[in-house]
Amino acid sequence: MSRVKSGVVTHARHRKVIKAAKGYYAARSTNFRTATQAVDKAQQYATRDRKNKKRQFRALWIQRINAAVRLFDPAFTYSRLIDGLAKAGIEVDRKVLADLAVHEPEAFNAIAGKARDALAA
Repeated sequence: MSRVKSGVVTHARHRKVIKAAKGYYAARSTNFRTATQAVDKAQQYATRDRKNKKRQFRALWIQRINAAVRLFDPAFTYSRLIDGLAKAGIEVDRKVLADLAVHEPEAFNAIAGKARDALAA
């Protein structure tokens, strides 16, 4: 049985980790063992925060919609707006509503008016 040397494969694996750790501080970017730990932890954070990012954006959209709907009518709230939109049969997601609230206030007010009318009816 001939001897198998794994230097090329090991070097490539090490180089891949060190490249992923580029920009890290001190030994975390140069030492393979430390860099492996740092890269693994960074990937855990990245996986977790992809979910958190979705949560945070939805919360931001809801805050913007609530602020805009209260400017439209101080007695009107976010939850009543969403209920009114459902009753009016208007299917607009929160991302679009928030964008309308910021960039197109007239269009948002028209949608909010229809939602309020649907609640009154």
